[in-house]
Amino acid sequence: MNAEALRLLLAGTLVALYILAMLYLRRQPLTFSQYTLWGLFALLVPALGPFLVILLQPGKSAQMKTNQVYRR
Repeated sequence: MNAEALRLLLAGTLVALYILAMLYLRRQPLTFSQYTLWGLFALLVPALGPFLVILLQPGKSAQMKTNQVYRR
């Protein structure tokens, strides 16, 4: 395997991770501006951005807070 093939594999993996992060964000209750900012974050931090977007779970904290208010 030569260097060009490894670069293509790396680029393909980064594109796949970005698409995965965007699909995850699409399911979250976010405004358009929040979706755009999280998407830019995932794009600008190429290797860790998609993982961080999924791990930080944007939109879930607001939903959890409203659920806690109704439980009391």
